[in-house]
Amino acid sequence: MLLAASCYFYMVFQPAYILILFLTIVIDYIAGLWIERTGSPDRRSPDRGSPGGKSSARRWLLILSLISNIGILAFFKYLGFFTENIALLFDALQLPNLADSVTNGTNRIFVGVVKVFGQSGIDSFKDNMSILPIGLSFHTFQAMSYTIEVYRGNQKAERHFGIYALYVMFYPQLVAGPIERPQNVLHQFHKPHAFNFEEVKAGLMQMAFGFFKKCVIADRLVLFLDPAFRHPDQHNGLSLLLATFFFTIQIYCDFSAYSDIAIGAARVMGFKLMDNFRTPYFAHSISEFWRRWHISLSSWFRDYLYIPLGGNRKGEARTYFNRFVVFLCSGLWHGANWTYVIWGGLHGLYIVLDIAKDKYFPTKIRAVSETAAKSNVSAGMNVPRRIFGILLTFVLVMLTWVFFRAVSVGDALLILGRIFTLSPTDPLQSSLNRIELWFSFGLIAFLFLKEYFYFVIPTHNTTRFAVLFSLIAFLTYLFGVFTSNQFIYFQF
Repeated sequence: MLLAASCYFYMVFQPAYILILFLTIVIDYIAGLWIERTGSPDRRSPDRGSPGGKSSARRWLLILSLISNIGILAFFKYLGFFTENIALLFDALQLPNLADSVTNGTNRIFVGVVKVFGQSGIDSFKDNMSILPIGLSFHTFQAMSYTIEVYRGNQKAERHFGIYALYVMFYPQLVAGPIERPQNVLHQFHKPHAFNFEEVKAGLMQMAFGFFKKCVIADRLVLFLDPAFRHPDQHNGLSLLLATFFFTIQIYCDFSAYSDIAIGAARVMGFKLMDNFRTPYFAHSISEFWRRWHISLSSWFRDYLYIPLGGNRKGEARTYFNRFVVFLCSGLWHGANWTYVIWGGLHGLYIVLDIAKDKYFPTKIRAVSETAAKSNVSAGMNVPRRIFGILLTFVLVMLTWVFFRAVSVGDALLILGRIFTLSPTDPLQSSLNRIELWFSFGLIAFLFLKEYFYFVIPTHNTTRFAVLFSLIAFLTYLFGVFTSNQFIYFQF
């Protein structure tokens, strides 16, 4: 029933694209079984199989599985981006015939695809140079983690095809994460789940506040920031600064709201998904920010790219290089646009400077533990220093969001230029009236206070749960902005 529900859920968005999903499921299901049959891995290294011919066979099976997943992702998400930039390069080198050949070849490919997936595919290509199935990056990475963990011997190959398909397609987190590991989820599909009222209450409360963050806060801020980012040349520095601040809050509320709804929905049914956010804007450093933001993706890159590249085991320069490469890949994962690559590169630079700071300018500031991260308390750090660290980290992160949100690199540079040269006398250009703006600020203040003092809303008292749940639902209905705004991360 869950698999059928997940198929229906996905097909509501783009029915034909479920064929792509089933193709990757079949490939990785077979690859997992074959990898396991070729023998056990060598525990001395997570990336080496057992000695002999079976080791080579294991590696090739893993490589073929990864190539199929990455190939599908690259075709649907990056083909237009790469061919467009190759054509521009050929034009710059004064090779117009080659540029035309590349463009015409890509057009023929997409015309062929549209015969399978419908006119919407070619329309999407014309608009975005891509025909991206919804959530492709998320379920591709989740499928890849399965074959890698089977190869490493950390997960037994799943023999029940329906359960493996459900692992990839589980509808709460199918289109925008969290990106789960097979060790965390697969065994849960084999267990019976009795009705648990405490878990139902906790899940419903998490879902309710997720809807509140999305509809009341995130979508309300869109009303101000969208016109500013759509036409930055028509807005002054003060308006663009406020739009950037609002987007910083909006993207957190939008994405963490989906994670809350996904985790809460799974919890109502008895399944436990990993946390994806832990109050990231209370982080006192960039390194800590990335331990709190999009945890499932940052840990995925750590385990499957950073560590295999050598991590911090091959010297200081290589550590810096590995970190920077990981964040460039993270930027590209988010979208086929140079704005995302620059966004990732800036965070990579931040991380390198953060590591170098701790090495060459030692202070009392230390990375917080998991317990401290959850409680927003950093042992051994005085309050003024922590507040300064939080504000500095917030500003640095906020400035990079300009590239994430801007339509083009040119727009991003224009926005940053006007922000850094703004005049205190600039009038605020806004389609919202003063009361709506102050209401938006009040919502942001409420969000920070709530997540600092009550990151998880307690639900043990049933009467209190009923009152709070009803109140949140009513306020969402009363103040929500119910438009066609999809979740931001659906496009990834």
